[in-house]
Amino acid sequence: MNDRYDGYAGGDPYELVGYDEFGQPVYRQVPQQRTPQGHDPYGTQQHQGTQGYGYDPYGGGQQPPSPYHQPGPAHDTGTRPAASPYDTASYDTYAPYGTAPADTYDPYGRTPTGAPQPRVAEQTARIPQQARPADGSPGHPEDPAAFQEGEARAEPSGDREDGSEQYAFAEEPDGDPEDVIDWLKFTENRTERREEAKRRARSRVVALVVVLVLAAVGGVGYLWYAGLLPGTSSGGASAATTPTGAQNRDVLVVHLHNTRGGGTSTALLVDNTTIHQGATVLLPNSLALTSDDGSTTTLAKSVADDGSSGTSDSIDSALGTKIEGSWRLDTPYLDNLVELVGGIEVTTDADVPDPGSKKKGSEPLVHKGQDQTLSGKMAVAYATYRAPGESQDAQLERFGQVMQGVLRKMSSDPGAATTTVQTLAQILDPPLTDKDLGGFLAKLADRAKESAYKTALLPVQSDGSVGQNATDTVVKTLLGGTVKSPQAGDAVRVGIQNATGAKAATEQARVVLVNGGYTFVDAGTGAAGSLSRVTYAADGDKENAVEVAKTLGLPGTAVQKGQVTSNANVSVVLGRDYRTTS
Repeated sequence: MNDRYDGYAGGDPYELVGYDEFGQPVYRQVPQQRTPQGHDPYGTQQHQGTQGYGYDPYGGGQQPPSPYHQPGPAHDTGTRPAASPYDTASYDTYAPYGTAPADTYDPYGRTPTGAPQPRVAEQTARIPQQARPADGSPGHPEDPAAFQEGEARAEPSGDREDGSEQYAFAEEPDGDPEDVIDWLKFTENRTERREEAKRRARSRVVALVVVLVLAAVGGVGYLWYAGLLPGTSSGGASAATTPTGAQNRDVLVVHLHNTRGGGTSTALLVDNTTIHQGATVLLPNSLALTSDDGSTTTLAKSVADDGSSGTSDSIDSALGTKIEGSWRLDTPYLDNLVELVGGIEVTTDADVPDPGSKKKGSEPLVHKGQDQTLSGKMAVAYATYRAPGESQDAQLERFGQVMQGVLRKMSSDPGAATTTVQTLAQILDPPLTDKDLGGFLAKLADRAKESAYKTALLPVQSDGSVGQNATDTVVKTLLGGTVKSPQAGDAVRVGIQNATGAKAATEQARVVLVNGGYTFVDAGTGAAGSLSRVTYAADGDKENAVEVAKTLGLPGTAVQKGQVTSNANVSVVLGRDYRTTS
C-alpha cells in the first residue's frame, strides 16, 4: 500500500509537507502546544484567539530532529475531544492549489494573513516499510491536486508505540548507480554481440575458402594421381613413386588374321595392376625377332611360320616382356565380337570402301568423321584398311582404335565377359582358356571405361630394331621391359634374298651362314638375276660384307655400298652365279 502517513500519534508529532524529487514523503515536526481542549494532529479543529485560521503546521520555527533522533515521551493532550481528521468543516480536500480559505488547513504552512514564514532547514525521513510512489502517481509534489487527494486518503496511525524502531531515516543518493551500470552493460553487451557476429561471419568466410581450396587441391591431386591431367604421364603418383620395372603387368598378345585380304596385325594388350592402367601396344610387322635357331626374322614372318607360340617367345626375347597367352583373332570372329557388344564408336580418319563391292565409285562402307558408329562388318573393314601408299603403321593404328572401342563396350563383369567369349565359339590356343580371356578382357574394359587406357605404336628403325626413344617411351613405360640392343661382338645379321630360281639356294645359304657364326635373316625371293650382290649400309659393316661374300663363295667384286634389307647389317641377293650343291 502507498498510503501516506500525515501525522504521528505519540511523542512529538510530524506532518507531511510534500515529496522530494525522488517521490519520498517530506515531514516536519509540529510544535508542541498544550491546550485544555487537547491536541489536534491534523489541524482540523478551529481555534480561539490568535489561531482563528486553523492550525499552523509550520508554526514555532522549531528545528526538526536529527534523522536518527528518537521521539520523546508523548505530551499531555488535555481533555479536549479530538476532532475527526476528515472533518470537512476544517478544510476542503479538493480546494485548488494555493487558494485554500482562511478556515482550512494549509499543507504548505502558510499563515492566514499571507505573511511569509521563515523556512527552516529540514531533513527528510521515510516511514519504515513505506513504498516509493511511482512517477505520475497521486500525491507527487509536481501534481498538487493529486497530492491533496493522496493526503486525504492517508490515515493516521494512533496505535503505534514510541520506540527506536518506529522510524528509519536514510538519505537517498542523488542518482541510481545501478541504472547507469545496467545501461553501460547493455551498451557493452550489444557492441560485443555485434563484434562477435562480425567475427563469426569472417570465420565462416575463411572456413568456406579453406574448404574450397582443399577440394580443388584434392581434385587436382586425384587427377594427377590417376594421370588424367594434360601434360602428365600415365600413372600419376603411383608411376612416379613405383619403379617401372617393379610394377606388375599382365600381357596378352593378339594376332589379327585377315582371312579375306591376307596379312596379320599384332598388338600387345597390357594390364598394369600396380597403377591400374591399361594399354594397347601396336607392333609393326617389320619388328626384328630372333628365332630359336638363332636366325633373325621379322614379326610378320614369325607369325606366319612359327605360329603364335613361337612368336610370343621371340617377342619376350626382343622386348623383355613376359607374355602370358596368345589370342588368334580371325576377322570373322572380330565381326561377331563387335556385334555381341552392340557395335562400337570410333573417330575414323579415312573413308573405307566396301571390300565386297565390285562397283567403282560406290558409297564408302565407313565414313570419315567424329564418333562414327561401326557394326561388325564396318569394324573389320576399318581395322584392316590400308590406303594405297600408306605405311603399315596407319593400318595398325586403325586396328588399335577398334580394339579400344570393343573394350569400352565389353562388360566389366568377369562372368559376363566370359559368356561373351564363349558365345564366339572360338578355339583358343592353349594354355589360354575362355575364362582366362574373359577375365582379362573384363579388367581392360574397366580401365577403358575409366579413361585409364591408352594406345601406343612401337616405332622401329629401318632395320627393324627398336630405337632409344621407343625404348624409353613405350617399352619401359608401358611394357616395363628392356630392349635387347645389339652389342659389340654380336653376330652379324645377314639378309638373304633368293634370285636364283631354285628354292634350295635359300636353305643352303642359311646353313653356311649359321655355321660361319652369322645370323640368318630371310628376305624372301626376288626376280631372277645373273649376278649376286653383297651390300652394306654403314661403313663399319664393310669388312663384314667382305667376309660374308667369302663365306658364300662370292667374288669380292660383288661387295658394294647400298641399301640393305631391314633387320640386317649386310644384304645378299643370290643370282645364278651362286652355285648350289645337289
